Order: sequence, then structure tokens, then C-alpha cells
Amino acid sequence: MDTNQKLCFNTILPEIISKYADNPALGFINEEALSYAQMGKKMEAVMAFAENLGIKPGEKVVIYSQNMPNWGVVYFALLSMGIVAVPVLPDFNAHELQNVLNHSESVAIFISKSLEFKLAEVKSDFIKHKIRLDNLEVLQSPDPKVLFDEKATSNTKYDIDENALSILLYTSGTTGDSKGVMLSQRNVIFNAIQSGFVQKIEPKDRFLSILPLSHTYENTIGLILPILHGAGVTYLRNPPTASVLLPAMQTVKPHLMLSVPMIMEKVYRNSVLPQIQSKTATRLMYTFGPTRKLVHKIAGKKLYQTFGGNLKFFGIGGAKLDPQVERFLREAKFPYAIGYGLTETSPLIAGSNPTQTRFQAIGPKVMYGELIINEPDPKTKEGEIWYRGENVMLGYYKNEEKTKEVLTEDGWFKTGDLGVFDKDGWLSHKGRSKNVIIGSNGENIYPEEIESLINNFRHVVESVVLEQKGKLVALVHFNREELEARIKKTSADISEKVDKNLSDLSKRVDETISKLSLELKEFINSKLNKSSKIKEVVTQNEPFLKTATLKIKRHLYQTEKGKAKRK
Repeated sequence: MDTNQKLCFNTILPEIISKYADNPALGFINEEALSYAQMGKKMEAVMAFAENLGIKPGEKVVIYSQNMPNWGVVYFALLSMGIVAVPVLPDFNAHELQNVLNHSESVAIFISKSLEFKLAEVKSDFIKHKIRLDNLEVLQSPDPKVLFDEKATSNTKYDIDENALSILLYTSGTTGDSKGVMLSQRNVIFNAIQSGFVQKIEPKDRFLSILPLSHTYENTIGLILPILHGAGVTYLRNPPTASVLLPAMQTVKPHLMLSVPMIMEKVYRNSVLPQIQSKTATRLMYTFGPTRKLVHKIAGKKLYQTFGGNLKFFGIGGAKLDPQVERFLREAKFPYAIGYGLTETSPLIAGSNPTQTRFQAIGPKVMYGELIINEPDPKTKEGEIWYRGENVMLGYYKNEEKTKEVLTEDGWFKTGDLGVFDKDGWLSHKGRSKNVIIGSNGENIYPEEIESLINNFRHVVESVVLEQKGKLVALVHFNREELEARIKKTSADISEKVDKNLSDLSKRVDETISKLSLELKEFINSKLNKSSKIKEVVTQNEPFLKTATLKIKRHLYQTEKGKAKRK
């Protein structure tokens, strides 16, 4: 596709729909998918529906739903009319939804039936139209006679500015309140084209979508990219838990999937590693480099089959991948790939495909973009990552001050992330600049690197490293269920009387966690230099709150003075 042409959905989709008319486009697992031709007809019907409802170009419409074929259909239809789509993450609570509705001044909402209970908890009387996305049923409208007609068509020709506000995305960031990121149709289509240069997409390819479509990562690379190339996308009707995802992969046998580090890290720690450690032979082999590689290769073949046996691209983005997990993926010959970007860049700005990956590196910049390390440290060559290209956002909605903070007059976007280039221009990510802690000797301490060590300690699920009164504190969430099961089994194995009283079991778990915390502190500090040593381990009883890409919302666990909030 020519990047010099006008990049609007109403100009490029008709040709794509005609070219791939009979190909499956969007569908639920184990159900007949909409073909490209059927998707096009349904888009026409939605456009006619929106016209009858009286929704005008430039007005804002919220899409608040789990992934489904109708999500993409409505999204493309609205954008083809020049209506501004406001995708909202399905895990936004009622308070966050209220803020989005108010701030965006949306006139309508397409909402999945499963989320209607949240809408009932907010003040939404100013929303003119409420439509159930599952079947396009009108829940509320000034004119109750207007109904969705799947045979209806739109005869209006819309002249759309490719550089105008078209998509308004409210981020759920790790460092503060959500911001309304303004993207144009050229932004996202251009970035989908850039992504296609990283990994070639074929019309026969099958995508399995497990991340929320309201996040720009899945939206651009998991929806727009495959549609541009005539590929098919399959959605799940239920959340992608192990019991849902494993049989789904055997059914779909996907060629491409997008994921976040935490998903693969859970697969490694909860499935791969326990199997390796369950046998004395493999446990011993795992301690030596050459034999470890053999164990990883065998485990990798099994894992590849678990994912359906056809994967050629398993994209991992949204946060830095744990080094131990990446070492396994590399030695297992698993077709993983690393990407880096932000909502503000539509999102991709650097990445590699499975044939190119380098350990703990992201990859080269995307085609047609510029990437620099601003004011690199003379010794380490590290500095803030800046990017310039046609996929950079228009700005933050109703927030010129924040926009000026991150966008320079000559178009550079300041990512707020720290990185470094290797001799070939490959980017590596060091962490968020706001997260960096300055040690007593002036050395930069990256909490994410310490957290990777902590997270590989036995029974640890996740962690956050913070500064408190000049000292490093680790908030650690241990796997209580795993420890309960272990204590029960150990008690049974040694014929010890097991008290069925829950409070007694809980007490035993607490005692075990206290011992583990001491061992963890000693273990971690043995691997860190003096300025990076942990002074205290604080147990976190509940899982940390996370963003859509499963990054921990750090700002919720520290005060302005950096004091850890102990929960």
C-alpha cells in the first residue's frame, strides 16, 4: 500500500473488501466468521443506522465492550463516516467510564451486554443513544422507532480529513491519570503499514485476538494490520484464561498472536518450569548450559504444539520481557518477537520479527520513522527515547499543557522511556525515566531489573521496587494458593495432622511467607551492587492493579514522597 495516498478507511476499505471478498474476516471461535464481503455489507448497515439515529461526523461515540466481530464492524463504520470513535478498555470501572463520557462529550455508546451493569452505575442521561453492541439493539434513543436494519445501505459520500481527530483513546497509564490521546486515521493506518514491514502478513493468515481491541496495540496490529492484507481474526467469547485459551489455540491453530510479557511469563513459571523441575534428570540437566539448552528445546517443541503448531509470529509488547523467560524462548526456538511503542505513537516505533530477535533487545526503528536517544549519557550512552513520524498523535484532548510537555515544535515525541542503541542501531529499553532511582553514588537504579530477579524467586507472582526515605523497598506478592497446596501436601506426606481450620492454614502460610521474604532479601542482595540492595521486603496480599497491557500501576503504591503504600 502506498503511504503517499490518502489514508482513510472509507477510501481504502472498499478496495480491500472487494479484493478479499470471500476470505474470512472477523469471527468468534467455533462459529462462522463474517467474510470480507459480509463485513462490508454490515458496515454499510451500521452507517445507515448511525445516520438514522442522527449521529453526525465529528461527534464522539464510545465503544465499550469485550472483543467481538461487531466491535471491528462498528469501529470501521463510524470512522468511515468521520465520526470520532472513543474505544474504552472493558476493565475500566464505573468511575473511569464516567470520566471518559464526561470528558469526551460523547453523544452515543455502543456497549456489550456484559458491561451494561457498569453503565447503570454512572450518570449518563446526557448520552442520547445507547446501543447493545452484541446485536445492535437500541437500548435508548430519542426516537424509539429507529432500529438496526442489516439490509440498509448508506448513499452518503463522506469527505474525510485523514489528519483530523478520528480516534480518542483514554490510556490507563502506570504513572498517573488517564489522558485522551488524539489519533487520526492516517496515524493508525500508516502505523499498520509500518508494522507490515516488520512482519509480512499473508491473506491466508489466521490471527487469534486475546488483548482488548480498545488498546492501540491490539487495535492497530491485531485488527487494522490483518484487515489491510485480507487475513482473518478470531475472537474468544470468554476471557483468555488457560482453560479457555489452550483449547482455542488447538481449534484456531493461529499463525499470529499478540501478547504481553506477563502472559508468557506465567506460561513459563506455571507450566514449563514445574515440568522441568518435576523430574530429577531434567532438573539436573537444567543446571548446566549445554544440557539446559537441550531441555529448553524439547520443552519448546511441546509448547509450540500447545499453541496450535502453526505459529510464525508471537508478538510480545507493552513492557520489558523477563530475561530468564526470553532465554527460554530463544533456546526453545519459539517464534517470539519484541515490539515497542506507546498509545501516542499508534503504537509501534521499533520491533523485530522472530527471525531477527536479539537477547534483551527490541529491534530497529520502524520504516518511515525517526528514532533517537536524546542527550545520551557520555558513559552508558543511555537517554530518553524520542520518536518522530506520521504515526505520532495529534496531542492530548483538551490538554495543551500536557501536549507541549511531550511534543517538541519540530515534531519529536518524548516517550518518557530510557533506552540505548547498539552498534547496529537496535533499540533496547532500560525502563521508565520516572521510575529510575538515583543511588547514593549517583548511579541509575532501574527498578524493573531488580523486579525481574525478584519475580524469578520461588513462589513470587510479581513485585514493585520503590524508594522510601532514600532506601529501596520491595513490595512482593507471593502465590498464597500455591503455598497452601504445598503445606497441605507436605503435611499429608509426613502424616502430620492437618488442621482444617482456615485461620490455622492461613497462619501457616503467613509464617512461610515471612521466611520466604527473609530468604528473598538475602538472595536478591547477593546479586546486587551496594547501592541497589533492598533494605526491606513488604508482602503485598492482593495482586497489584494493572493496565490493559498488564503493567503494574506504580503510582497507586507510592505517595508523592515515594513512600510505599502498604496494603
